[in-house]
Amino acid sequence: MKILRTIFRILVGLVFAYSGFVKGIDPLGTVYRMDDYFLAFNLPWFMPLSPYLTIFLVVVEFSLAISLLFNLWIRKTAWVLLLMMMFFTILTFFDAVYNLVPDCGCFGDALKITNVQTFTKNVILMGFVVPIFIWRKKFRSLLPAWGDVALLLTIAIAFSGLSVYCYRHLPLIDFMAWKVGNRINKTETLPVIFYVTYKNKLTGEEKEYISPNYPWNDSIWLANWIFTSQRVVDPNKNQGLVLRAEDQLGNDFTPSIIDNPDYQFILVAYDLRETDKEGFRKILPLYKKAIMDGYSFICLTSSPPTEIKKFRISNGTAFDYYTADDVVLKTMVRSNPGLILLKDGVVLAKWSFRDFQSYDEVRQQYIIK
Repeated sequence: MKILRTIFRILVGLVFAYSGFVKGIDPLGTVYRMDDYFLAFNLPWFMPLSPYLTIFLVVVEFSLAISLLFNLWIRKTAWVLLLMMMFFTILTFFDAVYNLVPDCGCFGDALKITNVQTFTKNVILMGFVVPIFIWRKKFRSLLPAWGDVALLLTIAIAFSGLSVYCYRHLPLIDFMAWKVGNRINKTETLPVIFYVTYKNKLTGEEKEYISPNYPWNDSIWLANWIFTSQRVVDPNKNQGLVLRAEDQLGNDFTPSIIDNPDYQFILVAYDLRETDKEGFRKILPLYKKAIMDGYSFICLTSSPPTEIKKFRISNGTAFDYYTADDVVLKTMVRSNPGLILLKDGVVLAKWSFRDFQSYDEVRQQYIIK
């Protein structure tokens, strides 16, 4: 039983550690998911609390993982573990049935799974968590109780600091398509795969083949087998969110932006009403020098044209604005505003508005004459 308890403890601890870590280093992504839930439950007035609740939840999740992995104070933390799993299992059940939020974000952007898969995962985890709760008094730490508490508190404080830093700047590890080094103007299309299923008329046996790799031209084989079903797998279907940048008339300017063979500066401000105005003022000197050197500098936002016009006048920004889907913009850079430097479709660098550099610094580090 001791071996079984250890296996259960380690398995749940690893899942919680992974889940808490990937959300903790990208807390703003989790804030977006939490906002989606508040909107789904018609609780928009809770949205200002999302950053605080996010930091609290990811810290609790990661601290539970440390408790389980290192056998610390499990007699007490098992209660938190059970209550947390009960809450999220119920929540994901409604997600699986009613699809309240398309992406629950339980593993952040590091691993995307469907709502049904999320609920199934939680049900399986409950099969491990309930025994851990029942056995909670049998776990023995090598440290005294005060040592367990002190170590867990230290971990919680340290992970809180890490999450707050990533919230105020950018994720330490970027799991999104627009991470530094990625090419975002890929045009390669993978082939669609067709699977066909045939059933033996005599035995009832069913076999699935990848079309056209089956004996369709064998008359003897066809006499004994009958077609029953077909399924299609399109590997291009879930390759991520695609940017479409439009001008005020709805014209698509995306190719001229992401296929620009020269250096391309993209300022992303998904919502101009909530963007940091000081960030815009800080970027103006860089914009002016970049334009003087002949480089393109644009702003992408999801705000409507009337709001763009008002913002440009009040903040004195002369660069071109294009509109794009807010969800796509949030995946490009976790900052409002944030700056991206491209060259020939490759992401060279990204900055949060708190970390904007001068043009001379950017040119010295990234721009090769």
